[in-house]
Amino acid sequence: MMESPRVPVMVVAAVSSGVGKTTITLSVGERMKVRGALIAGLVMLAALVPVGASALTVTDQTGRSLTLPALPKRIVSLVPGATEMLFAIGAQDRLVGVTDFCDYPPEARRKPSVGGMLAPSLETMVALKPDLVVATTSGNREETVAQLERLGIAVYLVNPASVGDVLRMMEGLGEITERREAAGQAVARLRQRIKSVAERVAARPRPRVLYVLWPEPLIVPGRGAVVSELIALAGGESVTAEAGEGYPRYSIEAAVARAPEVILLARHGAGTGPVARDRWERVAHLPAIRSGRLHTVDGDLFHRYGPRIVDALQELARLIHPDAFPRASAR
Repeated sequence: MMESPRVPVMVVAAVSSGVGKTTITLSVGERMKVRGALIAGLVMLAALVPVGASALTVTDQTGRSLTLPALPKRIVSLVPGATEMLFAIGAQDRLVGVTDFCDYPPEARRKPSVGGMLAPSLETMVALKPDLVVATTSGNREETVAQLERLGIAVYLVNPASVGDVLRMMEGLGEITERREAAGQAVARLRQRIKSVAERVAARPRPRVLYVLWPEPLIVPGRGAVVSELIALAGGESVTAEAGEGYPRYSIEAAVARAPEVILLARHGAGTGPVARDRWERVAHLPAIRSGRLHTVDGDLFHRYGPRIVDALQELARLIHPDAFPRASAR
């Protein structure tokens, strides 16, 4: 009988004095037995250690990649707009915690609260056992995000900088909550409403609009602000669109010099300060005051960046072009 050929195999052995290498020569048959034993061991190991077959990688709105072991079933939202979206797409059952500011729809108030946006309770969040927290770069502190990640809690950051970003944010939340179809349908309806507004105002003159986010100090929408985009979509020309990036401070004198034809004062809910109508009413020569076009608007619609942002657009269009939007069809 012919002897089986010999095959060298490198084996690494740990010894008391260190780690040494020994070369052992095995026959093909012996080698096959070793390979069989190794394969069997790997199969047993795979049965004991999760292989992450259901794991997925998602990219949030800041471009960060998150690897999740599975689609999240327990979500804490630190973003009122995201909370509204999760309800709008039918994913509210996955929402186990919200902030004190998440008060729409009314059902959101029945969810456990983790506190405010700036300083939510980490203890409460941990107790809720979330597998994902939705946060924002423009309303939550970096420290909060870092603390959550140190605790091993995944954080999905949203940062909508345009109306299109808001719609993409809803689509992204639909993806990670297995509500892709519902989110797609909701976004399609919102796009249609935006298109309808744009068509109605397309051929009309564009009056000068002053939007006041905060009265003292005077804060207005500038370059790249979502509200500046909304005013343009609604057929107006924001007099502060080039005032600075985001929401800069602005002077009363500069605002008066632009002779706004429509003035909109944002109201931010009870206990958040006056909208200071009287300050503008005293400037009687302004076109907006002479024509009675000084209005108060709901700041939540304009600054929560959720599905109701299209309600804000329609309200803007109605106030800027009231003849184009009969009251009954404003929404």
